[in-house]
Amino acid sequence: MSIPPLPSGLLQLLWFVRIVEAGSFAEAARRAGTTTSSMSKAVSRFEKAHGVRLLHRTTHSLSLTDEGDRLLVEGRRLISELAQAENLLADLGNGGASGRVRIAAPAAFARRCIMPELPVFLRTHPEIQIELQFGDDIADLAARGIDIAIRAGELGGWPGYVSRELYRFPWIACASPDYLQRHSIPDTPSALSSHALIGFRNKATGQIDNWHFTSPATGDDVRHIPRAEHVFDDGEMVWEMVRAGFGICWAPSWLGLDDLRSGRVVEILKEWRTDASTLSAVRLQRRLTPRRTQIVMDFIAALPSSWQV
Repeated sequence: MSIPPLPSGLLQLLWFVRIVEAGSFAEAARRAGTTTSSMSKAVSRFEKAHGVRLLHRTTHSLSLTDEGDRLLVEGRRLISELAQAENLLADLGNGGASGRVRIAAPAAFARRCIMPELPVFLRTHPEIQIELQFGDDIADLAARGIDIAIRAGELGGWPGYVSRELYRFPWIACASPDYLQRHSIPDTPSALSSHALIGFRNKATGQIDNWHFTSPATGDDVRHIPRAEHVFDDGEMVWEMVRAGFGICWAPSWLGLDDLRSGRVVEILKEWRTDASTLSAVRLQRRLTPRRTQIVMDFIAALPSSWQV
């Protein structure tokens, strides 16, 4: 499909709007860097070509005809749309530094780690808009329009995606001091069987997650299948139950940083910690990544500096 040539009347129409806004041919010509005669002839040609009269001209003033008043509305709309297109071209020329970035992240992680720092980031980057969706499935990023997905654990080399490691964090067994004062402190994973445990039901599998430890004596992996007294499919709810003294949970350390630092919740079986897990930011593999996506990626990557327990 060929692109039609730009009508000569379009420029004349735009000049007509500028003349009205300037209040005179002379002032409009000064702003446009041309002559008064050129501006006057442009409007006269437009009027003659379309058989309309747009302006009542006197020696000292201009006024709009009814036709001119109606055309002024459309002319101003056209100028506004051209300005928007110009702004878009400037943004594209700047590598897409402004616009919307869509993030998918597990709900607990988003609330605990991203949201506390997000307002400061957005005040610093008012040109960026954020859409945050809860979830950790990376199989359909393109279909959902997701720019960045936050994912824990091994990714296994997903084709078509690139990942950036953000942080390595431990999974820890913990309880409130109140609970531990009322019960014995377990010294091995097997001792957990005599305690009230708070389980997490994984929405992806439908199963209660097993707890994993590493023997300090042999280095062997030790799996504990929790017989949970209470079960939730939301990590924050698990943590709230632990804070309230209802039992022991096994959770990522970032879930309760403030409570762990203040002592409202304490880690147990620390010497049985297993190897740290990886938290990654995942995006579609594209030849060009918009600058705004890279800015948000850098923001998320800088967050772990405040997550150490």
